[in-house]
Amino acid sequence: MYKPSKLWLSLSLSGLMFAGAFVAATSARASTTPDQTIAQMNPCAGHNPCAAKKENVGGRLADRLQGKPVVVDIYASWCPACQNIAPTLSQLKQQYGDSIHFIVLDVSDRAKASQAESLAAELGLGNFFAANRSQTGMVAIIDPATGNILAQHRNNANLADYTKVIDSTIVQR
Repeated sequence: MYKPSKLWLSLSLSGLMFAGAFVAATSARASTTPDQTIAQMNPCAGHNPCAAKKENVGGRLADRLQGKPVVVDIYASWCPACQNIAPTLSQLKQQYGDSIHFIVLDVSDRAKASQAESLAAELGLGNFFAANRSQTGMVAIIDPATGNILAQHRNNANLADYTKVIDSTIVQR
């Protein structure tokens, strides 16, 4: 009888230790602020490290894109980030209409990725597409005159992050 009771005691103590660890982990998770939780789920939300990637797409964009900021969306139908930012991009299209160019480079499958590659090359975005084709859910705002990337976001549904850059670009023109 000594051994079964010792086993029972050992199992009970193990269960208590597990429950205590679970409560501690849950409490630690609950003590994070909503911003911290969002940042853990989406490293590009709030303080956006993806927006810090400022570079050039390889030069001036095609003549037909000149005069307006260019918003480039690397999209795939199977991409959760693309679905997350779709309402934001729709709002941008409604808000700015013909004041900016929207380019969607669809990489949902091989055929669409091939079409997107051709379109990107035609528009002067070939190098940009080659470097970012696997970055679905990524949106870049580009100055067509210089090819400079003004902002680059990945899975960022915050409308203000886009409008701030677009508004300042439109005002400068």
